[in-house]
Amino acid sequence: VSQQLEEEVRRGFAGLEDPLAGLLDMLESSSDWKGKGHSLGYYISTELQLWMKEHPAAQQSGIKLKKLQARVLGILAQCPANLLDPLISIYQLHTADRNYLLEHVSHLYHKGNYKEATMLSVKLKLQPDQDVEKMCTPLLLQDKTNLVEDYVGEYPELQSKLLQILDTWCEPGFNIRDVTRQYQGLSRYKPDKFNRKTLSKLVFRLLDRFNVDPALCPNVVNQRHLRTLNYLFYKRFVEKSMTQENWTDHVQSTVGENRWLQEHLVQLLVRYCDVSTAARWAQRCGLPREVLPCGVADELQTLQVQERVEDAAKADSYEESKKKDYYQLPIPRANIHFLQTWEETLQCWEKVLRPGQVVGIDMEWKPSFGMIGKPRVSLLQIALKDEVFLLDLPQLLEQAETEGEKEKLPHFIQTLYSDAAITKLGYGMSGDLNSLAATWSALKDTDKQARAVVDLLKVDKQVDVLSPEQSYEDRGFRQPEKGLSLLVQHVLGKPLDKTEQLSNWEKRPLREEQILYAASDAYCLLEIYERLCKDPASFGLSSDLTESLVGKPSIKPRAKKQLNKQEVPSPSGQQCKGSVKETLCAPAPISPKEFSVVCDNMLQGLGRYLRCLGVDVRMLENEDDHRKAAEIARQEGRVILTSGLPYQTLQSQVAEGRCFSVNCSEKAKEQALQVLKHFNVRVSLADIFSRCQ
Repeated sequence: VSQQLEEEVRRGFAGLEDPLAGLLDMLESSSDWKGKGHSLGYYISTELQLWMKEHPAAQQSGIKLKKLQARVLGILAQCPANLLDPLISIYQLHTADRNYLLEHVSHLYHKGNYKEATMLSVKLKLQPDQDVEKMCTPLLLQDKTNLVEDYVGEYPELQSKLLQILDTWCEPGFNIRDVTRQYQGLSRYKPDKFNRKTLSKLVFRLLDRFNVDPALCPNVVNQRHLRTLNYLFYKRFVEKSMTQENWTDHVQSTVGENRWLQEHLVQLLVRYCDVSTAARWAQRCGLPREVLPCGVADELQTLQVQERVEDAAKADSYEESKKKDYYQLPIPRANIHFLQTWEETLQCWEKVLRPGQVVGIDMEWKPSFGMIGKPRVSLLQIALKDEVFLLDLPQLLEQAETEGEKEKLPHFIQTLYSDAAITKLGYGMSGDLNSLAATWSALKDTDKQARAVVDLLKVDKQVDVLSPEQSYEDRGFRQPEKGLSLLVQHVLGKPLDKTEQLSNWEKRPLREEQILYAASDAYCLLEIYERLCKDPASFGLSSDLTESLVGKPSIKPRAKKQLNKQEVPSPSGQQCKGSVKETLCAPAPISPKEFSVVCDNMLQGLGRYLRCLGVDVRMLENEDDHRKAAEIARQEGRVILTSGLPYQTLQSQVAEGRCFSVNCSEKAKEQALQVLKHFNVRVSLADIFSRCQ
């Protein structure tokens, strides 16, 4: 049929005196081509485009072509995107008078056809003669950011101009309503998508995509740094999971010489600490008294710079308590080698590249705190049974560049990963290798060539453990352990001290605490592996541990596929075991009256829906911290319903099966069905609206 249609169409073209006018007659008298998809009009247009290339004599020129171009512009305003290219090609619109085309696009724009005007401008490459702010603003209000990106895609000057405009809209004190007010009657207007937060994300995406210098957008960058400052204050003074040294490093790195950020830093210090601390930082930043709050200015005048003796005493006692509570490196400090030159690394290569060797590998990089680009590895740790090598990658990279020997270090790393006779241990190894590839392009295929690698993150998911909340509360830890630290606690008895995790790993020299942390992170992998190999059964692993580690199915029953990658709990919250097949036993059915939950603050719609069905529901308020859900769950015996990243934190704070992650992209009804099915809750007619709404 397709071939017959093609032959018929081509005979039709040959029989027409003017095929170009004939196509326009057909399109103007029909509406079939206006819909989406490949219509008959689209088929005929694309066939004519091919036919014209084979019959150039049929092409028109001069006055006749101009008249045809005037007619086709009227059709372009209504046609779907797939017809634009064929019609522009057939009627040679790139040769039409530019002012005439700009006038036509302007007419479309003023009629409110912003999308059509922009698409036509992109196809005809009219952007250099247009106002980028005027063309892009209504599209941003309609959440058509992809079209905006296409509009400036091939024009670096327009990219910079657009980014500067967006940055101006994010300026403190700028009222975004001044922009939106001009477009009150705009169809498909999405005001909720047009705010500083959304604009900030868009700016960073465009900076990354077009590789533009972030200095072009000082307002957005400053706001991002301010959010980083707030996050650092939360980690240090609320969560208390960051050491003073790490916090100080990151605050200095974030604030830099920026006077606006320095003033905000002082305000945050007054709120979280005291005027004395704020005054010390004000002095460090060289802020004049007139920009400081009154109390800080007075304190600055009488400030004594000496460190208090009590602080040193507290630090000593803190170090002693750490030794008692956390995993300690079992090798002497003299066996940790910090390597900065190629000559120093030779001893490392000789010992590591031996058949039968087992090595623990880890990497560290400076936290990005949401800034642009992939992290670059600052430190590569390689642990052997009796010693640990810490490779200063930035220094080694610089030396390789200077001496023209770029291939030496990548060659060693690739040899190490590809050698099947050397067992490499890691935790979350794919993420480490991605960061390594971003640091050194020569290493981009290392993950594909890797052999004999054991990712203990995969093993971690198979290890049977006691309830995490019990283990950390007994020890009196401030925060529940997670990730590698939790695995170390389960297998070796004490968790890792992760206070150095958020260090500035690019700053040299590294502090002693950073060196010990980095060495421990790599060395503990050797101890975990050794313990699991000795007694895999006591951790619920296959007796043939090697099979488990290389990714082959182990004899322990696991579900092939579960919603949200969670396992179905029994009513007691314990895992169902003993089935040889990969199936899990369902919990006994319960009524909504017997089911009590606490909903995280992003799931209030789900909470209201479940309450309508008779479920006992408590909901967090918008301002509540996610961890409050765990407190309520433990005190009142409730199941936590949450979503996204908070799930990882919350599930470790309650018994197994007492925290469930809901798909946030679904509507409340679908979420409720998912929860009811998972916990086998049977709703009867009498349950509906049985609770006060």
